[in-house]
Amino acid sequence: MAVNNDVRHYLRPGTLQLPALPPLSLYLHLPWCLKKCPYCDFNSHERRTGVDARAQQGRYVDALLADLEASLPLVWGRPVYSVFIGGGTPSLFEPDDIDRLIAGVRARLPLEPMCEITLEANPGTFERERFAAFRAAGVTRLSVGVQSFHDRHLKALGRVHDGAQARAALQEAARAFDTFNLDLMYALPGQTLAELEQDLRTALDFAPPHLSIYHLTIEPNTVFAKFPPRLPDEDTAWDMLDRITALTADAGLARYEVSAYARPGHRCVHNLNYWEFGDYLGLGAGAHGKLSFPHRIVRQVRHRQPERYMEQALAGDAVAQAHEVARAELPLEFMLNALRLKDGFSLTDYTERTGMPPSSIASALQQAEQSGWLQREGAWIRPTARGFDFLSDLQQLFLPEG
Repeated sequence: MAVNNDVRHYLRPGTLQLPALPPLSLYLHLPWCLKKCPYCDFNSHERRTGVDARAQQGRYVDALLADLEASLPLVWGRPVYSVFIGGGTPSLFEPDDIDRLIAGVRARLPLEPMCEITLEANPGTFERERFAAFRAAGVTRLSVGVQSFHDRHLKALGRVHDGAQARAALQEAARAFDTFNLDLMYALPGQTLAELEQDLRTALDFAPPHLSIYHLTIEPNTVFAKFPPRLPDEDTAWDMLDRITALTADAGLARYEVSAYARPGHRCVHNLNYWEFGDYLGLGAGAHGKLSFPHRIVRQVRHRQPERYMEQALAGDAVAQAHEVARAELPLEFMLNALRLKDGFSLTDYTERTGMPPSSIASALQQAEQSGWLQREGAWIRPTARGFDFLSDLQQLFLPEG
């Protein structure tokens, strides 16, 4: 059954009054990878042997552009501030395919002059000069999924690269791009505090403009959920975070989000738009999107299986699910994002992005202040250091009542 994707349906009168539409980003999901990692709960799929990869990639780009074409009425006239090509492992795609994809986006949407275009890449899927070819195709920012430089930990995580390949990929990224992101994980199976510090010092030796550091968590429906590895205890994980905080600060990287550190001018525009409750059109297999209209906020999900997605997108019917976010859910939806930011948000931001009055969160804000999790300066609200440490508890204060 087709999902109603008619813009007139979304423009009808409703209960919200959004004074303005937020910035718009574009997310493009490329779902294939060489090997599914045991911790990964993303919609990624191992490339099957015997598949003509070039033909598959070409058809998938066709599907993405058809999906975009069908979605244009929902975002007509709105400039795009950032594009993120995620996965899966997008760097498996040939630079020619990425070039055609970006050119197709530019032909259909007005991109801001300084639009950030990010491509996710893994060290095990690049060749020298390949990153430069992605840059020539229009990519402005690379996000390199290193996770660790320690071969034993990489093997435990199921990564296809080793430490030497990680170093080579970062050298190439620094050569080809003015800005790039280095992804690390900590609290890995069997990891000691000394090993975490060694990983971090190695990463900082590359002087990354941006560093994302994620605590390994065991997600449902993953191999690690079925066969849990032995992870560092909670006290050790806290000690690791303390070292991360200290060493990144010494290196001139400022923590601006729970898991993100950046030099001045190198914050991730795309992720900031998520955290500031901006809009994003999500295209590709299983991609999620959030779109605002004058009287409602709508979330969409594309068909999950790549073959099914291509079939449906090429037929002009890529959206598997769409629903209007209920008024009662908007405070939590906003806070799940905004409270991740060290700088916090203003009450004006809250009203503009949700269409809800400040009174809708007054009680929860008061409770959070009393717990020492938030601090207020006039209409500006930001999490305290304690609030960052207990972020999930802080966010849950904004759950719908009843």
